[in-house]
Amino acid sequence: MVRDIAPLLDNKWSDPAVVVVDSNLNFAIPLLGGHHGANEISRKIAELGAVPVLTTATEVHGKPSVEGIADRFGCEVFNKESTIAVNCALLDQQIEVLEVKGPRIVIVDEDVSVLVRKKQAEAKDESAGNS
Repeated sequence: MVRDIAPLLDNKWSDPAVVVVDSNLNFAIPLLGGHHGANEISRKIAELGAVPVLTTATEVHGKPSVEGIADRFGCEVFNKESTIAVNCALLDQQIEVLEVKGPRIVIVDEDVSVLVRKKQAEAKDESAGNS
């Protein structure tokens, strides 16, 4: 399976969530996109009896991820490269989520994830697709 999909992959932000399920429905393993839907798909498959095998560090330790926080607030991660440092920090400490209403100018260090609210129409389209 990995060899079959490898030529189709680009990056973690645009690749689809991929979950591997054994033929006996014992395990559901997110192969790609754990923070981008595969962990959630594995949990849904667990309702059929499979054990979800989640390996993303934040999930393993029961901590939130930047991507999960962005989804919860209807946002997109603006500076995607920041998520590595912030997700690592989330494993060790509580990270404050600040909401800044504009118009404003915000200057941040590279280890600060910036979440931008999705436009209302886009957020509605996505929630309608999840129903």
